[in-house]
Amino acid sequence: MLNFGRLTQSVIYFTAQMPAASLQFNTGQRKLSNREFTVANEYVYNRTSPLRWIISHVLRYPALPLLAILATVINNLAYSYIQVLIGQAFDLLTVPGWATSTLLWIALGAVGMAVLQGATGLARNYCGEFVAQRVERDTRDELYINLLGKSQTFHGRQRIGDIMARATNDVRTVNMMFSPGLTLILDSVVAIIAPFVLIAQIRLDLLLAPTLFLVLFAVTVADYNRRLKPVTVAMRAQFGDMNAGLAEAIAGIETVKANVQEKYEWHKFTQNARTFRDYFVQEGKIKALYLPMLMFSIAWAGGFLHALLLWRADEITLGQVVSFMGLFGLYRFVTFISLFSFNLAQLGLASAERILTVLNTETELDQNQGGVSQPIAGQVTFENVTFGYNGTPVLKNISFT
Repeated sequence: MLNFGRLTQSVIYFTAQMPAASLQFNTGQRKLSNREFTVANEYVYNRTSPLRWIISHVLRYPALPLLAILATVINNLAYSYIQVLIGQAFDLLTVPGWATSTLLWIALGAVGMAVLQGATGLARNYCGEFVAQRVERDTRDELYINLLGKSQTFHGRQRIGDIMARATNDVRTVNMMFSPGLTLILDSVVAIIAPFVLIAQIRLDLLLAPTLFLVLFAVTVADYNRRLKPVTVAMRAQFGDMNAGLAEAIAGIETVKANVQEKYEWHKFTQNARTFRDYFVQEGKIKALYLPMLMFSIAWAGGFLHALLLWRADEITLGQVVSFMGLFGLYRFVTFISLFSFNLAQLGLASAERILTVLNTETELDQNQGGVSQPIAGQVTFENVTFGYNGTPVLKNISFT
């Protein structure tokens, strides 16, 4: 242990004169943490909640979400109408003496719908990916500027590994929440409406099974998200703790070895890793009990039975049965993809909350926009100063100004 010396029997004076400067707090256009500096033309985001913060990022580029919605609607209408054309072709083939030209026009219509579906699908994915990349870029830019404006006291209290996890992994998770997460959720919502409308045009009675399925689907998905959210939030927080602990151990490896604490640090890391693994396994168990797929299978079988009963009663044609089953079968994608899309949305919201916690943390800094640039006028005086190191006097009764 080092003793850096002592000052005894001493009087030290320091006097200085400097013109007073008024302190101006940096508030900008909204109430934010006090910062040491500001960036010109900085964009203003709503930081009152994670959801509003994300929406404010999206609203910076309003054209892209609108184009994505339009492309998604056209994409699903085109894909759904292909099933109607298949049913019409089936009815045509069951009629004696059917015309080849009529079948050709139906086939060309199906090809046209498929081309339209592919083009709008590319446009939808293009818009969704651009929104995701721009939100990630803006989020990282906002976070880095905010961290640069924090005080040294703030940074001294933070765990570097946790800050790095928020600045890298959490920001990337926000990107994935948009693409493919929200892109798939938007596609799923429209994919529910489009077949429902076309089934109603075939016959209103056929809406019985799809309606029951959608009610059960909404209930089971809501329960799935309710059980998944706390596990997702805890898993993100545990990842930050595990990353922070490992970064601290590596940064201070000399201290760890000097104090023979390798075994302690190893147990500490393995405990954090096991906790993260437990949350990961718990998340897997929740996903394994994803009930909407079971609800879809039951409803699809019930819808097929209902359609056959209507066909036997000569209420609908066999081609309409084929179209109905094709349209109802589109809900399989909606049901399956919700397992991943809602999980990505939950992860993104949890990461956004972690990032927002850093952004909204108050510091003790202020900003003096006017500034002062003058030499300090004053002096330092030592009178009868004695300095010693390890009990040995080095200087005795030193006086100077």
